[in-house]
Amino acid sequence: MTAKQQQMNKDEQVGFHKGALSTLAKEREEMIKILSIVEQLMQMHIKSLKELGIDLEAQARTAAQKATTGKKPTQKLDSLLK
Repeated sequence: MTAKQQQMNKDEQVGFHKGALSTLAKEREEMIKILSIVEQLMQMHIKSLKELGIDLEAQARTAAQKATTGKKPTQKLDSLLK
């Protein structure tokens, strides 16, 4: 392969990767927009539930306490590592 062909191949690869990064950056921007919309919708539903007297934070704390206190390890970590 000649030096000219190698340089053309390298230039093609550089162009491919730059194009891919450009496309991915645009995709990331769109994903951020979608996440923002989803977050706004979730906040609206949380607010509506609070107005209806539902405390999601208290429910989450209760669920977390049940998850941590309800499970006891059957074996110690040291015995699992042997």
